[in-house]
Amino acid sequence: MTKERVVVLDFGGQYNQLIARCVREAGVLAEILPYDTSLAAMLADPRQLKGIIMTGGPDSVYAPGALTCDPAIFQAGVPVLGICYGMQLMTRFLSGQVGAGGGPEFGHTEITFAAHPLFAELAAQEKDEPGAGRHVWMNHNDAVLQAPPGFQTIARTDRCPNAAFADDQRRLYGLQFHPEVRHTPGGRQILRNFCFSVCACRGDWQMSDLTVSLVDDIRRQAGDGQVLCALSGGVDSSVAAVLVHKAIGSRLTCVFVDHGLLRQHEATEVMAFYRETLGMNIIPVDAADRFLGKLAGVTDPERKRKIIGGEFIRVFEEEARKLGGADYLVQGTIYPDVIESGHGKAAVIKSHHNVGGLPPDISFKGLIEPLRSLFKDEVRRLGEALGIPRALVWRQPFPGPGLAIRIMGEITAERLRIVRESDWIFREEVAKAGLDQAIWQYFTVFTGVRTVGVMGDDRTYDHVIALRAVTSSDAMTVEFAELPYALLAKVSQRIINEVRGCSRVVYDITSKPPGTIEWE
Repeated sequence: MTKERVVVLDFGGQYNQLIARCVREAGVLAEILPYDTSLAAMLADPRQLKGIIMTGGPDSVYAPGALTCDPAIFQAGVPVLGICYGMQLMTRFLSGQVGAGGGPEFGHTEITFAAHPLFAELAAQEKDEPGAGRHVWMNHNDAVLQAPPGFQTIARTDRCPNAAFADDQRRLYGLQFHPEVRHTPGGRQILRNFCFSVCACRGDWQMSDLTVSLVDDIRRQAGDGQVLCALSGGVDSSVAAVLVHKAIGSRLTCVFVDHGLLRQHEATEVMAFYRETLGMNIIPVDAADRFLGKLAGVTDPERKRKIIGGEFIRVFEEEARKLGGADYLVQGTIYPDVIESGHGKAAVIKSHHNVGGLPPDISFKGLIEPLRSLFKDEVRRLGEALGIPRALVWRQPFPGPGLAIRIMGEITAERLRIVRESDWIFREEVAKAGLDQAIWQYFTVFTGVRTVGVMGDDRTYDHVIALRAVTSSDAMTVEFAELPYALLAKVSQRIINEVRGCSRVVYDITSKPPGTIEWE
């Protein structure tokens, strides 16, 4: 187990877990703590505090009630890196000036880096990552107008003369841009440079260390209680279930709920996989009529998610009572679910059924969510470290609300048929093309739009199906997949010919942001 760590102080930004993830990728343990954690508390941990990273956040540092930190961290001799809001807060504490300055900057921005250890190797990365030494991703209104005494400017843009600064004597640094997002090509190298060149980390952390700590955490939380696991068949709930089983053994019972919103053949495949391949104790529940009845006539996406989240809990509570009671419920919640549902000061993008969609009156003592701070690719690496079969670890992601959020408007049997059949064709053709593991996620959407067409010399007025395929590593930001035209043509032809009621197929080429992966 590692004896060193970097603390990430969380000021409520959307991408704060990405910072921790980048540090972990470098082989250094990253521990996320609340923004107001005292320096004394950080130093009390037996693992050596090698560095502190202050994250971005939605506040203005001079606004009433703006989040702040323990000023002692700037005097401790521990390296500190402030990112965006963190840089501005550091500036204000150390007698610099923050304000609107040259105006806001959003998105890809050209930058000029000075020679500094934080930016080492960026120029050399240009071949593999174009723009690594020239472009960053900005997302700010305020900026540092005047650096604090003792700081030198080490990067600038046209609008931001202090895009990065450094006080090497006190080992204090600030970046106005976001190195943690993939839109900053050299960002991961910058964070590596901070960890190794500035903080002198050894890089001795690995995924197996996380397995040990998560199992220990689960044992502490569960105590000697009985635990029920909400098993969906996806990688997240599967890894969570295996972790909990490793921690408490036979005191875990898994429940798989067919809510009538699954993909073609999903229920049969999931049950066979868990029983025959993993040998887990799993109870199937057919609740299709129950869920579809609750969703009848509902068109608002948030209401759909909340109804599904609430009904899931009610089903799990009923199953727990049949078993004589259960103290805790395991969920495969991962970090993108949490942040999009409005964690801390982050805005609600959409309420995930297992976070913002949960009812307030849950009968369980608590939730066990061992993956809550991880991203999808980290969950997959953890799954491989646990020995879970690769076929399950790399299974196509599927949201808990299922096809409910891939049908725009009211959910009906006819619409479910159309989206199921079209989705099956799309997935089948992607697999035939050998792209099923190269694409992060791919599916079809019932758009709710009807258009005029012509089939067999007759006029048609049928439905439009949208294809959605994206590439990503963390689900926080995605790009649309550049599918071959021949594949798109084949999928379109098959859907129109084989799925009754479809007359047009379109391809969604929206990235995230501004879109989300799912349509609802």
